Amino acid sequence: MSAGLERRSAAAIAHAVQSGQTSAVTVLQETLARIAAYDAIQPQIWISRFDAAQVLEAAAKVDARVAAGENLPLAGVPFAAKDNIDVAGLATTAACPAFAYSPQADATVIARLLAAGAICVGKTNLDQFATGLNGTRSPYGAPRNAYNLAYVSGGSSSGSSVAVAAGLVPFALGTDTAGSGRVPAAFNHLIGFKPSKGRWSTQGLVPACRSLDCISVFTDDADDAALVDKVIAGFDAGDPWSKPLADAPLAPRVIGVPRRDQRQWFGDAESEFLYDQALAKLASFAQVVEIDLAPLQEAAQLLYGGPWVAERTAAIADLLRDNPEAIDPTVREVVSAGLDKSAVELWNGIYRMAEIKRHADLMWADIDVLAFPTTGTTYRVAEMAAAPVGLNSNLGFYTNFVNLLDMAAVAVPAGARANGTGFGITFIGPADTDRALLDLARHWADVAALPPPPMLDLEGKMQTVKLAVVGAHLKDMPLHWQLTSRNATFVGAFETAPTYRLYAIADSVPPKPALVYDESGASIALEVYELGVAEFGSFTVEVPAPLAIGTVTLADGSSVKGFVAEPRAITGAQDITSLGGWRAYIAQRS
Repeated sequence: MSAGLERRSAAAIAHAVQSGQTSAVTVLQETLARIAAYDAIQPQIWISRFDAAQVLEAAAKVDARVAAGENLPLAGVPFAAKDNIDVAGLATTAACPAFAYSPQADATVIARLLAAGAICVGKTNLDQFATGLNGTRSPYGAPRNAYNLAYVSGGSSSGSSVAVAAGLVPFALGTDTAGSGRVPAAFNHLIGFKPSKGRWSTQGLVPACRSLDCISVFTDDADDAALVDKVIAGFDAGDPWSKPLADAPLAPRVIGVPRRDQRQWFGDAESEFLYDQALAKLASFAQVVEIDLAPLQEAAQLLYGGPWVAERTAAIADLLRDNPEAIDPTVREVVSAGLDKSAVELWNGIYRMAEIKRHADLMWADIDVLAFPTTGTTYRVAEMAAAPVGLNSNLGFYTNFVNLLDMAAVAVPAGARANGTGFGITFIGPADTDRALLDLARHWADVAALPPPPMLDLEGKMQTVKLAVVGAHLKDMPLHWQLTSRNATFVGAFETAPTYRLYAIADSVPPKPALVYDESGASIALEVYELGVAEFGSFTVEVPAPLAIGTVTLADGSSVKGFVAEPRAITGAQDITSLGGWRAYIAQRS
């Protein structure tokens, strides 16, 4: 499998161009080559791009500005913009061809980036009208996870996240209303910085929920996010939601996390394990305390289950009335619900939100920052197509409340699932703690390992499953051939968590054990093998009752698929837990 494109640092590129070590033209020539190479994998991450001549002309102008003595903090840095942000010279579609228009001017954030020497290469795909957290709701195709093409990229800023994750551009602008700038960051092992409302101008942004919308950025590290923020942040009189720039201090001495009984993983044991690992890292430099998630969840429910959905309806009311068939069916279903909301519901919602916000504001007296899972799980594209509303809602469980309660947030990588997709956590603070949160993200990078770039030939990447065996399938045992015949790869010898009992099943030929969960049990030796999904399926079909394949927890807290047993398996069986494993039992029999 060929190595992926190493991600590039915006700060390093700008320094090299500004100092004359390279030129903007050279940087953009390489960028165009990267984009062309990745087009063979995922051309659907783009909706439109400037042609090569236009990009190189813009780069030459940056080189001329540098030669004239201008100090450009983003000299020659290529970037992409989500296609609900106006970029002069390219249509703004919001992923809806019938809505498309040609902007006469750049959005304020684009103008500030260009003034700083950055070069826009194109507009990226998105969940239509920024309605979705999965990345599959676009007539331009569904951008897929940069690390595993079977899985969603996350949305709505899908194309922007993949453009950065794949190493095409050092940063890309997204937007975030309910988590659209954070969920894709988590799935693609990125930094996703969502500023405080009003810190970055939204002039030139197609609104989703105008009172909540934030433009966001994806980067490979916190330093680049901070650099982009330094260029973009600031008051804009042309944006009625803009506010004067402020930077509040934040010392992460006490970190709030959801109560264990309120955490939702949607069946994803790997996410639960990775979050527990993240909490252990957090505890190495701060006090971690559990908080009640319920009020924040109530706020989150008001976003789509309450009157705020009518704000999405207002954003595309004319199109919804005049040409509803032009809207993605799932998006249309979501926004149409706003037509039934009354002014009374709206005001009651506003009153309740004010009460919840007061609670949230008081919360900061006891904690300095929140560290939540960015999402509780991820999904395959096929799964999302089968249940587009319900599964999408699951992705917003930990994100939807943030903008409603006027908080700042930065999503950071926190591990990888076995399928390659990213797991992340999000640091959340009060409004105006943006710079402090980015400092915390920098510190986090010092204690958390980051993943390598994705491979370039992901179409050939085989989905695999790790399987734990405890008895007759161990190496040199009678049924081991059932693994070798399926080209299973030996991962290693491990032990279970100390919560299992092992029994020798009565009258089993060949002799086989039963592994049973029991809090009073012990650690049991086992071996772990890796099989392709199809091979794992064919193996599972051959497992005879009373044995079954379930989930086994290892000593380090991680989980793998493995042999478990029905209760009838221990009828007349011999408890051999004290021997510590099947090999010891077989040796004793011999």
